[in-house]
Amino acid sequence: MGETISEIYTRLAGEGRLEADPAQMAVLPELQRIRAALETAPARGGLKSLFAKKEAAPRGLYLWGGVGTGKSMLMDLFHAAVDIEEKRRVHFHAFMQDIQAGLHEARKTGVDDTIKPVAEKVISEIRLLSFDEMQITDIADAMIVGRLFEKLFDAGVVVVATSNREPGDLYKDGLNRQIFLPFIDLIRARMEVRELASPRDYRLDRLQGETVYFTPANAEARHAVSQMWEAMAGGAGSPLRLPMKGRVVEVPEFRNGVGRATFWDLCAKPLGPGDYLAIADALRVLILEDIPLLSSENYNEAKRFVTLIDALYEAKVRLIATAADEPERLYLEGEGTFEFARTASRLREMQSENWATDA
Repeated sequence: MGETISEIYTRLAGEGRLEADPAQMAVLPELQRIRAALETAPARGGLKSLFAKKEAAPRGLYLWGGVGTGKSMLMDLFHAAVDIEEKRRVHFHAFMQDIQAGLHEARKTGVDDTIKPVAEKVISEIRLLSFDEMQITDIADAMIVGRLFEKLFDAGVVVVATSNREPGDLYKDGLNRQIFLPFIDLIRARMEVRELASPRDYRLDRLQGETVYFTPANAEARHAVSQMWEAMAGGAGSPLRLPMKGRVVEVPEFRNGVGRATFWDLCAKPLGPGDYLAIADALRVLILEDIPLLSSENYNEAKRFVTLIDALYEAKVRLIATAADEPERLYLEGEGTFEFARTASRLREMQSENWATDA
């Protein structure tokens, strides 16, 4: 098995690749417990598994806590260390999109229980599911997760998940929430629930003393924000798709609470306040690139930009931006220039080193 997860963590800390944190270290034995059980269980399909006594799968782990406390980093460390082939590390939204697509295909076959073939496919491929950012925002997901995960757990699939929310707060105030409550009970029955109560926000720590507003939006600026993305996200991102009343709002790149998009991705589409509030709720940091000069010629885009900044500001989302000019010179002519003065002021305030952590 080689190094334990605690030993890997200690080595990385000694190399300066992470900062040792007591709250994080307290969770490492739980991750090692799961790893050891998965690696010592008989591989599927072999003679050893055929004659071995079937043992209960290890309880999974539901790790929740504030943003930036290192949950995703611990999951990445754990997932990489588990030496089995049948594993998948995926953002929870992306997994549920795959499941919904599978259900859609199953309906075409006329089967009575569409969840069964979809669950069986996952079970045939996966022994470990590592979920990042578990949260339920869509009633379509809320209606199926209980039955789906019950089948996965019964088949021995182990789930390790991170979330910003305690299980009881998942899908809070959601439509028909009573149908979702059994899933909360299932999490508590099949997974250890641990809070990562670190007082630090390590993602924002990486921005201390850094420039976060770049102008002009040239190749040099793009290179700078790409380096910041790598430092905070820790790897390639995938689209974040947020269901919104029959539509999907998308942030093109997302990983570890950090989103990356262009001005045109978020402001050239017919999005409204609710959409921007959902984006702000899902992110801790947004890298927004290529903010243009604003005027009457792109008035609608400018209005959406103002609404987006308001949502980010109120949610204390850290903004990293590349723009055609300084905030006060972005919108100099046309209807809306007077109202934009507040946005310019907020953009300036959001550049402050301690803005997102100020009381």
